[in-house]
Amino acid sequence: MKAAFLDRDGVINRDTGYVHRIEDVHFLPGIFEVCAALHGAGYRLMVVTNQAGIARGIYTLGEMEALHAWMREQFGLRGAPLADIYFCPHHPEGVVPEFTRTCECRKPKPGMILRARDEHGVDLAASLLLGNQETDIGAGIAAGVGLTVLLADGIPPTTRAKMVVGSLEELPGRLGIATWTQSMPR
Repeated sequence: MKAAFLDRDGVINRDTGYVHRIEDVHFLPGIFEVCAALHGAGYRLMVVTNQAGIARGIYTLGEMEALHAWMREQFGLRGAPLADIYFCPHHPEGVVPEFTRTCECRKPKPGMILRARDEHGVDLAASLLLGNQETDIGAGIAAGVGLTVLLADGIPPTTRAKMVVGSLEELPGRLGIATWTQSMPR
């Protein structure tokens, strides 16, 4: 089974800093169509996201879980069901003791991806990772993901990604898969 690992802030939604409330989520143009196309091409959609705001005391674990439940619903309604959402609540400079530490799940470490592999039987070599930062790409490489894709605005700095796209809409064509054109609720 192959997976498409997606970073959250900056790939799925606009990164406005510590997004943790539904009203602050602004989905990026094309994300549902791209994810539906990936799903239609046999990829299981999985989110892998660092959420240091939990360790920093900006929002709670419960608030993040509620937001992710809502996001699952939104993707499901649009023909792009999320198979799972993995998030790292840790940060070594946090203020919430139970989440203040160095861990193996915070990207660029591969812990979230390896956990998804083990829990879902993912063939990492057949999978892809789409991120907007080198920490995302580093996690994919460290885990052995076959295709790492950097979503970059303009000309990216040097990257270890195997592919760079300037917009979400560009990805399906570069992968040779058709986009989903059915009208979807907004």
